[in-house]
Amino acid sequence: MRIFLTGATGFIGSAIVANLLNEKHQVLGLARSEASADALRQAGCEFLEGDLRDPESLRRGAEQADAVIHTAFDHDFSRMAENCEMDRIAIEALGSALAGSDKRFIVTSGLPPLMGRVSTETDILPAGAHGMPRVSEQAAMALTDSGVRVSVLRMPQVHDQNRQGFASYLMDHARKQGVSAYVGDGQNRWPAVHRLDAARLYGLVLDKCASGERYHAVGEEGVAVRAVAEAIGRRLDVPVTSLSEADSAGHFGWLDRIARMDVPASSALTRQRLQWQPLQKAGLIDDILGSA
Repeated sequence: MRIFLTGATGFIGSAIVANLLNEKHQVLGLARSEASADALRQAGCEFLEGDLRDPESLRRGAEQADAVIHTAFDHDFSRMAENCEMDRIAIEALGSALAGSDKRFIVTSGLPPLMGRVSTETDILPAGAHGMPRVSEQAAMALTDSGVRVSVLRMPQVHDQNRQGFASYLMDHARKQGVSAYVGDGQNRWPAVHRLDAARLYGLVLDKCASGERYHAVGEEGVAVRAVAEAIGRRLDVPVTSLSEADSAGHFGWLDRIARMDVPASSALTRQRLQWQPLQKAGLIDDILGSA
């Protein structure tokens, strides 16, 4: 199968490339720079010059493929609303090229931000829930009646020894502040998955997906943020402290909402439907402790 992959040189996308090639698929990766094109050549992929800001390039890629996997997303938090709108337009462009084809289209999304409750694959939130402007999932699911076999893969904190999702931002902040902090008792939780386990799940969704399904790439249901802060403190050799609710925003700034998040998530249905099991031994805390 020939797969058009956006974000093919990214943190998750590059692992998906390796997994797809190992499964004897062909990969056509979106390349927005010469450096990206070179990386795809070296990985053994074809490449298509284009960009998320160029919907026509996305349509060309989709038309040349048997299936599409969309992982690209600009995580510049200072321009989040703009980036979410760009993502919506990109998904609609890819979907328009696939309309009526019954081709597979896998769209990457975040987990439902159901504060304090374990979310499952059956939870559905309206656009703009909890003030989040990202509508990847809603844009994807709107395509189900247009002859596209669309599935959504919801991602938690994705990690390896080089990057650990939101924990990497907290680590950078702890370096600057000279202290690693959490809020209250620190028992709010983040779900997590190893990068290689996530990449393998994309392959399973590609092979076995049912249109309109949502899947959770969750290896760990909920890692306490206090444990994250303590691992960062140990790694950086800085003190660890609990902050009051009143002091949290002043310390964390734009990271305050992230530090407070309590968004555990289950992948029980995904494991059952796709026979997926995380295989990597390192959890989020292991990779924080082992990161540079």
